[in-house]
Amino acid sequence: MNSERTGECLFCSLPKENDDESNRILHRGEHCFVVINVFPYSNGHVMVVCSRHVEHFSDLSEDEGAEVMALISQCEKALLDEYRPGGINLGVNLGRSAGAGILGHLHIHLVPRWHGDTNFMTAVAETRVISEDLTDTYRRLKPYFDK
Repeated sequence: MNSERTGECLFCSLPKENDDESNRILHRGEHCFVVINVFPYSNGHVMVVCSRHVEHFSDLSEDEGAEVMALISQCEKALLDEYRPGGINLGVNLGRSAGAGILGHLHIHLVPRWHGDTNFMTAVAETRVISEDLTDTYRRLKPYFDK
């Protein structure tokens, strides 16, 4: 399914496909899923995405909110264990003015960071340099969600 052709939100159409590895879906929960960002800022950049098309945290049910937090914690542990970053940026962009790439569908970024990991490529050449293929990222992180 191609969300550009159907006009459907990417995060609504992605879980409908039955190819988690190709779509980089690491985990499907009752209310949320975990997916690798296909335009990562660093190796291991993942997102926790609400299954229901909601825009704000205030739109979440209590159960959805609890699952979001549980999956953020699970992702944090997986990233710390597997990548051993010096830190993790946790980010949410609510609305176009805040920089949301996928509008109207709540998702939370977890971006592993290492001391001195920034470089001039993004600022000068509008290019991100990632040293790991997304298939390798999937294979490294998937076992943390199969438990």
